[in-house]
Amino acid sequence: MPNAADSAATPPLTPCIGICRLDAHGYCVGCRRTGEEIGHWRGMSDAERLRLMRDVLPLRPSP
Repeated sequence: MPNAADSAATPPLTPCIGICRLDAHGYCVGCRRTGEEIGHWRGMSDAERLRLMRDVLPLRPSP
């Protein structure tokens, strides 16, 4: 069973690469998330984050 020290050492699950700017289609040029997805990210479960990162973001057009 993980303890608080273990979870504090685990970085948050995120596709962010520090290039935070929305393109003309409303996608972040760094991570390909929408502004709405970025805004909801902290409230998402790890399962929701993983699904978005594995199933949705790879299908979005690159800048």
